[in-house]
Amino acid sequence: MSLEILTFSFMHRALISGVAIAILCSVVGLFLVLRRYSLFGDAIAHSSFGGIALGLLAGVYPLWTAYAVSIASALIITKIKDKYNISGDASIAVLLSSGIAVGLVIIGLSGGFTIDIFSFLFGSILLVSVDDTILVLALTGAILIVILLLYRQLLYSTFNEEQAKVSGIPVEKINYLIVFMAGITVVTSIQLVGVLLISALFVIPNVTAIMYGKGFKQTAIISMSFSVFSVIVGILVSYIFDITPAGTIVLIAIGLLAGTMGIKSAGLLSKN
Repeated sequence: MSLEILTFSFMHRALISGVAIAILCSVVGLFLVLRRYSLFGDAIAHSSFGGIALGLLAGVYPLWTAYAVSIASALIITKIKDKYNISGDASIAVLLSSGIAVGLVIIGLSGGFTIDIFSFLFGSILLVSVDDTILVLALTGAILIVILLLYRQLLYSTFNEEQAKVSGIPVEKINYLIVFMAGITVVTSIQLVGVLLISALFVIPNVTAIMYGKGFKQTAIISMSFSVFSVIVGILVSYIFDITPAGTIVLIAIGLLAGTMGIKSAGLLSKN
């Protein structure tokens, strides 16, 4: 592989943004997976589709409207779930289907699918601008700082919600915080893998890491390592062979999962 591609400025932006997004998705996604909310990221992504369509129709930068719609939808559906005691998978299904429905209606009103819509559906990491890269780094840093500051509360409420309530941890507020961070993470990550494949970055590296049977911190590090590896290799391979980065990144992540499953089946991984 020629190292010439590493000298291109667009490749620098793609790799920097991709690594930041990979780390962010792994950390936030781990909390979702452990809470059995694996598809929540997918549901938020589909609701962001409606926000993107709204932005394109209104002539506003689509990611801004996607942030607003995704976060609002996630918080509202979480409130409805808690108030009416709706199961997690049912609430996710409602959020997912409503987001797609709204997006399709707005796209129909705006004259149908365009190149802009497809770039958000499938990602366009090689086209990220300097401003986009700065935004990704700023949001990644902000969310990681929040997680570090509230690490104990987040961890406690994830593994034992009832005991966390007894201990005085504001579990409901923590839940809303996780939903809020997930909304920001999803929309930020759309540039990398698009709306249709976003849940893969949330779920696959974390499922792979969990199979190693380590503690939370070690699992998070393993997940981030797999995610970063998938993104870097995926971006480089996609450029060399002129194929979509999103699909390549996800396939590499799936390959790592399959390899881990094979190693575990062979008894080479500890079950503890």
